[in-house]
Formats: sequence, structure tokens, C-alpha cells
Amino acid sequence: MDGSSHILGQAALLEALKAVAEPTRLRLLRLLAHEELSVMELVRILGQSQPRISRHLKLMSEAGLIDRFPDGAWVFYRLTEQAALTPLIEAVLAAMGDEEASDLSQLEQVRAQRLEAAQGYFENIAPVWDQIRTHYIDDAEVEAALLKVLGDGPVGDLIDLGTGSGRMLTLLAPRAKSATGIDLSQQMLNIARARTLEAGIGAIDFRHGDITATRLNGQSADLVIIHQVLHFLADPAQALKEAARVLKPDGRVLIVDFAPHRLEVMRDEYQHRRLGIGDEDMGHWRKAAGLKAEQSLSLPPHKEPGLTVRIWLMRKPVV
Repeated sequence: MDGSSHILGQAALLEALKAVAEPTRLRLLRLLAHEELSVMELVRILGQSQPRISRHLKLMSEAGLIDRFPDGAWVFYRLTEQAALTPLIEAVLAAMGDEEASDLSQLEQVRAQRLEAAQGYFENIAPVWDQIRTHYIDDAEVEAALLKVLGDGPVGDLIDLGTGSGRMLTLLAPRAKSATGIDLSQQMLNIARARTLEAGIGAIDFRHGDITATRLNGQSADLVIIHQVLHFLADPAQALKEAARVLKPDGRVLIVDFAPHRLEVMRDEYQHRRLGIGDEDMGHWRKAAGLKAEQSLSLPPHKEPGLTVRIWLMRKPVV
């Protein structure tokens, strides 16, 4: 394909310019530059009606400035990844100058509410977390598959992002030179500590923190695990970027999550932000993080309704 695909035609340019030539749409563009957001989150932030916000989003989407993607009963929006439109968006954002304080304040409130709901959920279900998970998928089968994907032998320095009850550490820490587990829930970390001690595994570094900004040293891990975590996150791409940052060259990332599904109960009762993770999204996030795909596989449920588990193995290239 020649370079013309990266040049915006006159008609498309005019449509894009018209699509941002309105105060609310400029505010939407700036908010979506921070992270992908649902329609109702944008309604709360801007304090406008849902039909009004949806009309603005529709115009911006038709102009190619933003991407619309439904996820079950919800609809999310994010900035486009079209190379031809990126310079225009960056120029508009730069020309807008300082952030609008009220929008940023409301965005932080939405983030805080989202985090509070997720943390509250985890605190309440931490003692029975594994039982809830096994209701939907056979853990033994998943663990056998991921061990096969990783292969035999030591795993080096291991980091488990979103360690939860510590099951991945219990499984892999005996093969690791060092092991670190990070989670936002202190209660989950307490359960992980108890579980690994019960298994006779010591010297694990448990840390309370955000897996999208771990504060760990760069190039410190040979293997990063992200097990059944991404569907809870507002910004999975950032989690992969952080995983890539802490990886040594030639290090690996192993991700386990659900394939796309339509079980709204997972969002309504279990605080899943996304109803599974698709290969297309995973491909975008992987490339943005500078990771190379190595292997992927699917583990379908044994009964319906059930959830298919996906496993992805990626590697950080040696520069």
C-alpha cells in the first residue's frame, strides 16, 4: 500500500474540522485523549443529557475522529487510531491549551467511583474469589494450558500484575528466581500472603498498587503475568505498556482473560468493565506496547452458559 493511505483527503479533512468546531465536541475530544469512556460516563462528566452527548459522539465518529465500540449493553468511545487523523487531533488538543478544570474534576470523580466499586467488590468477595471464578471456568484446565505455553524450566524474575488471591504466584513462584505480586486490594493481598505461606512458598514481595503504574524498576522482569485482570480495567492498553516497561529484553508477558461474550451478569454483579477481550483489541494494545505475539489459544467452556478463556503469550523484542 502506498503512502496515500496516510494523507487525509479534502472532503475528509473538512468533515473532521466541522466535527470539532463546537465547544462540547472539543471537550469530548480532550476527555477521550485521557482514556476510553462510556456514554454514561461522559454524560456524568459533562452534565448534559444522554441524547445530546450521543448526537455529538455520532458526528465525531462519522468524521473518523473517534472510534465507537459496543460492549454488551454499553457503548465506549476512544480516539481514532487512523494515522491520517492523528496529527489533526494532536494539533487541536495542543491549541486548546490548559485543561478545563471542571471536566478534569468530574473525570477524577468518575474514576474514583469506578475504583470504589471495583475495590468494594473485591473486598466483599475476596474470601470466595476462587470459588466464584471456578463457577465459570475449569481452573485446572487453564493452569495446565498456561504451563504448557510457558514450557518447562525456570521463569526468572516474575511479576504478577493484579495478583488477586495469589494463585499464579502459588503456581509459578517455585520456578522463579524472585516473585512480586501487585494488587489494589489489601484484602486480596492478605489472602495471597496466607495462600502462598500455606503452600510453603516464602520470599514473595507483595505490594499494594496500581498495575498500570507499578513504580517498579524498568527491565526488571523475565515474565509478567496478567491473569483475569484486563476485563476490569478502564485502560488495558496502559497495563500492557507497563508490563512491557518492566520486562527485560526478550522477556515474556502471559495474559489470561475471557473471550468476548454477552453475559451482562458479569458486569452487573461482578464489576467486569468489559465483556471479554477480543483479538483485535489485544493486537492494538500489544503493538502499542511494542510487544511481539508468540502464541494464543482458546479454552471453550464445558457447559453453557459459560465463558471461553483466551491465553496470549507475547515477548519483548531485543533491540
